[in-house]
Amino acid sequence: MSSKQLETVKLTARFKLDECMDESLFETYRSIVNELLGYAHSKGITSFKKLRSEKYYELRQRYPKLPSHYIYTACQMACSIYKSFKKLRRKGKLGTDKPLFKKHVIMLDDHLFKLDLEKRIIKISTPNGRVALRFYPAKYHEKFREWRVGQAWLVETPKGIFVNVVFSREVEIREPRNFVGVDLNENNVTLAFPDGFVQIITHEREIRTGYFVKRRRIQRKLKIGGWRKELLEKYGKRERNRLNDLYHKLANKIVKLAEKYGGIALEDLTNIRDSIKHSAEINGRLHRWSFRKLQSIIEYKAKLKGIKVVFVNPNHTSSLCPICGRKLKPEWAQGFKV
Repeated sequence: MSSKQLETVKLTARFKLDECMDESLFETYRSIVNELLGYAHSKGITSFKKLRSEKYYELRQRYPKLPSHYIYTACQMACSIYKSFKKLRRKGKLGTDKPLFKKHVIMLDDHLFKLDLEKRIIKISTPNGRVALRFYPAKYHEKFREWRVGQAWLVETPKGIFVNVVFSREVEIREPRNFVGVDLNENNVTLAFPDGFVQIITHEREIRTGYFVKRRRIQRKLKIGGWRKELLEKYGKRERNRLNDLYHKLANKIVKLAEKYGGIALEDLTNIRDSIKHSAEINGRLHRWSFRKLQSIIEYKAKLKGIKVVFVNPNHTSSLCPICGRKLKPEWAQGFKV
């Protein structure tokens, strides 16, 4: 009898509100986060508990009408932003001496909002009480009916106000009979099975390069003006949509091929961008390659099917056979398009 283990899968769904909200809530929240950031920076505080203990009650007295959990989540956001700031500053990737929160974003915990998928309503706590706001339904929202609701982010954009909700679900992961090795490359994905290899041609590099050239031409022809921004956003959205469609189709194919083995081995590519040191053209091309997004899609789709996913050291995985250890030859791979 095969053993099983439970793992949690988390996915984020986006809900667009069809009603407006008071913009002062965003301004107040941003002001609180920036005050907390300034304090954390001056004291060198990265601990959420310490920041909350030193600033929470002071802010509660100054904002008596604001629901208390807004200050609680503001402390969480301030700590997260300050940690990222310190990390980037150590790497020399910042042009500023202090952190600053500029976005129109509010972090919501389970005390600040209530989602009702049946009635298509999100109830949000405000200084004037809890308000019920309707959202535009989408087909993919239906699959989250049995999932557990976690944190959310209220986001104000030029296209409207969105609530990004994190859902979680526990799934049973079977003990794999074997693993399928997945080697991600710019223009193809190679799968190593116990009995052979399959190479899937993705054409991702051509897609990204094509849109990069289009954007570069727009930037050269239109130096300033609204048309320039609109065209850049239009082609950026088209590129994202094409690649998202490609990634999901590719992930579905990989998961289907790996289902009978029960396991998928992905390369641990953490900090790979730090080692990219080639010409400006190649550097730009490699930095545009969103390999981690594809990995995350493969990971959650596999787990939902009960397939175990592991991350392995990528050294020599692109040049040596994981089964016999011999050097790989191009003619061993069978290629086909997604």
